[in-house]
Amino acid sequence: MANPPTVNGPTGASVAPGATETTGAAARECLVTLNAGSSSIKFALFAIADGTLDLLARGQVEGFGAHPRFEVKPADGPEISRDLAEDEDAHDHKAALETILGWLGENHPNACVVAVGHRIVHGGLKYAEPAIVDDALMAEVEALSPLAPLHQPHNIAGIEAARAAFPGVPQVACFDTAFHRAHPFVNDVYALPRRFYDEGIRRYGFHGLSYEYLARRLAEIAPEVAQKRVVAAHLGNGASMCALRNGRSIASTMGFSALDGLAMGTRCGQLDPGILLYLMTERGMDAAALTELLYKESGLKGLSELSHDMRVLEASETEAARDAIDYYVFRIHREVGAMAAVLNGLDAVVFAGGIGENAWRVRARALERMHWLGIELDPAANAANAERVTTRASRIPVFVIRTDEEAMIAEHTLRLVG
Repeated sequence: MANPPTVNGPTGASVAPGATETTGAAARECLVTLNAGSSSIKFALFAIADGTLDLLARGQVEGFGAHPRFEVKPADGPEISRDLAEDEDAHDHKAALETILGWLGENHPNACVVAVGHRIVHGGLKYAEPAIVDDALMAEVEALSPLAPLHQPHNIAGIEAARAAFPGVPQVACFDTAFHRAHPFVNDVYALPRRFYDEGIRRYGFHGLSYEYLARRLAEIAPEVAQKRVVAAHLGNGASMCALRNGRSIASTMGFSALDGLAMGTRCGQLDPGILLYLMTERGMDAAALTELLYKESGLKGLSELSHDMRVLEASETEAARDAIDYYVFRIHREVGAMAAVLNGLDAVVFAGGIGENAWRVRARALERMHWLGIELDPAANAANAERVTTRASRIPVFVIRTDEEAMIAEHTLRLVG
């Protein structure tokens, strides 16, 4: 592995002593962000200058456990992509981080990493703001793993790998649930005995870092509507919607866990809890079997019996694939209406995420059913994934914004570590 970036933390630790001397250039303070998922780690490298952040590169290692692949887009060059051979062993978070550090060390040898920011899916009741990582925080976020089993363990693994790679350097946890913590009581409570709400069984909402970025970006491109009533849809392998007023979250389609609301790649979305009782009592399914069913075998994958990937389903001619897309579109249409009701009206819609930003046919089918809201689609703009996909005559504008969770993680990290 090539020399990783020099690390100068509070303790003076250095992963690659002397790396800057070999280049003859001065060290450059940098910040790294890590977004660890179940089979990938996304990363970004930012230079810090006069309290501002300058993106140097972003990328990911994905597919470990199967076919690992490294992708990176430098800010000043073409995208790099290559399959990782099995002998490189990029099959877990630690090995994937080594691959990332190797590339950074080779291409940014003067980078002096002074902080690392992480995305953590669930912050529970306690964490409504980003926080410095310590052993107590690690224990608390690990205790929340049952509420986000697809994500939390891997977020933790990413932090552990980074703490080992960057000893003494501040690590910052940024929570996806934090953006939603100011919801009104009625939007977060379930109609169970009140003690359960007090104990933390409530709606948390997720994708908060994405929605925080979308609210900020909308204020830049459409300030006339950004502080009004907005429904934002983060549609990817995980999918949710958020009702925004004055740039703040009022309600989310996701609830206690990341299973609720819209259908997703492999997750079921909204489900009658009576189904779970039936599967337990009549089919003999235990918690482990239900977890596998609801998190990994449902959603688009389960409905289509083909794939969780919208691109595969759109290319398929099977009836099951068409049915899966029909249901996905139906739920988008339904939840936009529900979020508009929560907001007592609607002034703008935003699409983001892998599907929201790129699957123009899905957007078209969803929006064409929303004439009753005053939405008039511009087919050419929509097919081009333009920033605005409605006509100028449309009473409600619809925007496509490429979300940037890494930028939000970096900003929170820089603010917290000063």
